[in-house]
Amino acid sequence: MDDLIAKLKIDYPGFRFVNGRKFAFRPPKTVIIGPEVMELMLLHEVGHALLKHRSFETDILRLKMEVEAWEKAREIAPRYGVEFSNEVMQQELDTYRDWLHQKSRCPKCGLTRYQTPDSRYHCPRCDDLA
Repeated sequence: MDDLIAKLKIDYPGFRFVNGRKFAFRPPKTVIIGPEVMELMLLHEVGHALLKHRSFETDILRLKMEVEAWEKAREIAPRYGVEFSNEVMQQELDTYRDWLHQKSRCPKCGLTRYQTPDSRYHCPRCDDLA
């Protein structure tokens, strides 16, 4: 892992690589390295940085950004000798899909709500849409 971090620091001198509690990306250029040895997770966070991900207005856009970062990790993995795993990618994306599913359920009736660009969720059954 140390070799990978050293290579990334050379290839991306504008990015900051810092240790933290979990892997994450903090815009505009900070990649947080989690305590566990997971090179693919590190490349995923670098993917966010390379794609210049900043913020998202809706939760579905967040999921889209996660997919994009994984695809960028797939693209750069061979350059660093890291084996890409579709299984790991899907497991990680499942956490977001499960989160989105839970968040979109109406707490009153259980129906799937929709989110508007102002980030608010609305239930077609329970909300007054008129």
